[in-house]
Amino acid sequence: MGFARTCSVTLLGVEGVVVEVQADLEPGVAAFTLVGLPDKSLSESRDRVRAAIVNSGETWPQKKLTVGLSPASVPKGGSGFDLAVACAVLAANERIAPKDIADLMMIGELGLDGRVRPVRGVLPAVLAAAEAGYRHVVVPDRTAAEASLVPGVSVLGVRTLRQLIALLNDELAPEEADDSEDGRPDPMLAGLVVPGAGIGTGFADSPAPDLADVAGQGAARMALEVAAAGGHHLYLKGPPGAGKTMLAERLPGLLPPLTRQESLEVTAVHSVAGILPPGKPMVDIPPYCAPHHSATMQSLVGGGNALPRPGAVSLAHKGVLFLDEAPEFNGQALEALRQPLESGHVVIARSAGVVRLPARFLLCLAANPCPCGRYGSLGGGCDCTPSMIRRYQGRLSGPLLDRVDLRVDVEAVSRSELLGHLGESESTRTVAARVREARDRSAARYEGTPWRTNSEVPGHELRTRWRMAPGAMRPAEQDMERGLLTARGLDRVLRVAWTVADLGGHDRPDGVDMARALELRTGVRRGVAIAMGDI
Repeated sequence: MGFARTCSVTLLGVEGVVVEVQADLEPGVAAFTLVGLPDKSLSESRDRVRAAIVNSGETWPQKKLTVGLSPASVPKGGSGFDLAVACAVLAANERIAPKDIADLMMIGELGLDGRVRPVRGVLPAVLAAAEAGYRHVVVPDRTAAEASLVPGVSVLGVRTLRQLIALLNDELAPEEADDSEDGRPDPMLAGLVVPGAGIGTGFADSPAPDLADVAGQGAARMALEVAAAGGHHLYLKGPPGAGKTMLAERLPGLLPPLTRQESLEVTAVHSVAGILPPGKPMVDIPPYCAPHHSATMQSLVGGGNALPRPGAVSLAHKGVLFLDEAPEFNGQALEALRQPLESGHVVIARSAGVVRLPARFLLCLAANPCPCGRYGSLGGGCDCTPSMIRRYQGRLSGPLLDRVDLRVDVEAVSRSELLGHLGESESTRTVAARVREARDRSAARYEGTPWRTNSEVPGHELRTRWRMAPGAMRPAEQDMERGLLTARGLDRVLRVAWTVADLGGHDRPDGVDMARALELRTGVRRGVAIAMGDI
């Protein structure tokens, strides 16, 4: 009788659970039993593991073999358990010393020829292993760089099963050829990228679009700067061709680079989703996600047949989620955004379990004023009836818009703005520098608290702990009495006012800062110039 154990990790969303893989050999009719709530792909590991061991030149034990995955009550899925199962079987058969693998964490899929293939979600899996106290991890060679991002963990990357066996037995490791060929996609990376999983999401190889390309739109450009500086959600409304999409595409370039902790969070989500950029194991720039208006609720907030997978709100974590033609989105899908907009995460319950996914994103909505897009434009020509306009604008509900801090009317660009002011607009680099300075001020103010940007601070804290200049609150209080602001809206105006003050270098918001914040929130003119450089 032989017994051995090692460890692997199963992922529930982007959170890992350490699983002990146990192998037991007993005399009896040769059979292979896998227990512990495996899914279909994990159940098929019995055939993959057997073929991989035999094709690696090892002997398959002709005994009754039972492999258990503990804790047995946690659902487990994926092919990442193959390597751990194979090593546990070999150790139980005394080909490997059981003590040598007892404290190893193993993650990887096995091909029938014994090659170790990469799997998605290596980073969150290794993070879970590190939190559980494991210091030695074995992963596929192609994902070793991703696993090495976790500090305090020794990572061993292997290409084949027989290479790992030789290393564990202190034997001379065989030289394994690299299957990748110049000019062709690496076949071993096929399991890392899921076609279609990140439609509308990604990191362009070309330089980011420059804000200097946008002609005119002083108020919208200023709103973009405020949104980036404070992490405020933004709603752009205007006729077709006014530049709403151009503005939204340039918003990620204004955001500061991700910190290391933020990079780990974003990389973990994208690793699980299978959309990590090739050859770049760590994401260090804010992501940008722009799903089509036909997207379902599950594709936005996350979902799946079994345990939910990350949706657009999680893929845009610490970045920008842009919903172009927002009224054309499914109403239930839009309403599902209300909870993550407030909490910064989304909790999805399915019959297979409950998953909590990060969703701290900056939402940017864009919409036309009416179905034809010409309502209120200078040239007129709108053919929509009043009822059509009301129905169209009513597709964005009041509770959803109440969670959007900035609402800006994007006017059509005039001929003089388009042709007469070439090269005069500020570039992304110039505006991003001001954004970074404003964020540094807010981070210094909130040092020692769990918040870093103004949009994260609860309204109660702003009203009691960080007070505005005397009399600055009066216009907002009057708007609340008139019904123009809700209690939530008042708190969001306070946050915007602090961001305007940070951009202006003020110690605390004054009446002018509050007037700008109210105008950006309600669209009602306050007699204060709203343009670039006025802050």
